[in-house]
Amino acid sequence: MIRRCLLVLSFLLASIAPALLLGAGLGRAEDRGEGQNQQPIRLLTTIAIPGTATNPSGKMYVFDISWLDARTQLYYLADRSNAVIDVIDAKKNVFVRQIPGKFTGFTGNNNTSGPDGVVSAGRWLFVTDAPSRVVSIDLRTDQIVSDVSTGGADKLRTDELAFDPQHGLILAVNNADTPPFATLIKVDKQTGKLTVGPKISFPTATNGAEQPVWDPRTGRFYLSIPEVNGDGGTGTHGAVARINPTTDPPTVELLSVDLCQPAGLTLGPRNDLLLGCSVIFDTAGAAWSASDTKAAAPTQIIMDADSGQIDATVQGVGGSDEVWFNSGDGHYYTASRANPLGPVLGVIDAERRTLIQLVPTINVAAGIAPNPVHPAGTAHSVAVNPNNNHIFVPLPANNAFPNCLTGCIAVYGTSKEDDN
Repeated sequence: MIRRCLLVLSFLLASIAPALLLGAGLGRAEDRGEGQNQQPIRLLTTIAIPGTATNPSGKMYVFDISWLDARTQLYYLADRSNAVIDVIDAKKNVFVRQIPGKFTGFTGNNNTSGPDGVVSAGRWLFVTDAPSRVVSIDLRTDQIVSDVSTGGADKLRTDELAFDPQHGLILAVNNADTPPFATLIKVDKQTGKLTVGPKISFPTATNGAEQPVWDPRTGRFYLSIPEVNGDGGTGTHGAVARINPTTDPPTVELLSVDLCQPAGLTLGPRNDLLLGCSVIFDTAGAAWSASDTKAAAPTQIIMDADSGQIDATVQGVGGSDEVWFNSGDGHYYTASRANPLGPVLGVIDAERRTLIQLVPTINVAAGIAPNPVHPAGTAHSVAVNPNNNHIFVPLPANNAFPNCLTGCIAVYGTSKEDDN
């Protein structure tokens, strides 16, 4: 998601002890609410992802956003290495199929690669790609029924997207353009046909635009803007854009947030928004690095979607990309690839607004010649099935997790008995 280099990436690509990978992580049972399941989250299983004919290595190293359809209990992953959408049965935890869509695949540059974002709505699957492409796929046939361009710069991708089922509108984000912009796209819910509508530019955004979410209560889209009037990756000021898609032109308000660089965004209880802070700041308020003389102060931010007020600063986890709220257990989950102590799945009690657990994941460094060269891969994507509370975190190909030599989906939960 974040298109510019994270300051801490080299530090976080260090290996993690395999013994930690199967453990419970750093649990904080005392922070859990009364009556909640006290068992810590742990790794339940891994689901291997097969290679495709378009992927010479046969391994998944590069992927982007994931989505879980609670109604069908199907999980979808934008798999760039294989240039497909991977489909997982999230009830049985088994691989189902791969959906080709003439996606670009990984080009060596995230800004020109795809697929990128994925969202389902009934029989339709909406996917973004490069260059500036949004497609609608009929899940009954896995065929593309509509293919449109958002009109971005040459070869640059359309990244993440959100869907408003009330008005049949997609908000698709071109994060790599300068300045970044979003596009409203009308969906014919009967045929899947896409019609490109107004473009919304963010001229003060200096580090892209990231994860959007639709809020049916307010009738607004919300969109993470990592940096406002900064210097491209280390600035302290960011925002969440609140977008009214029904006005002509669409109206935009910027809700300010500092010391976060928000990337992930998800809607929780009480109309809270969890902001997945992508950059770690130190105790003095400067962007942190491994050589910093001051301590890291990783955080996630909870914002009131109505007022824009910061309701809570959740300390102890940061460097997140995609974040997800699970209504099944009342927890937020963060895919924190750039957490200072190493990549983790963060678990936050949404009601008490406190961190309750860190579960180690893994990042994989790029290969070095003369060994086989592959792109770096990071654990930055997460989605949760509210029917059984299983958490899905795609991992790049590695030999630390079981059944993951070609890349896999790690499935976390409290016990195997949670399966429904």
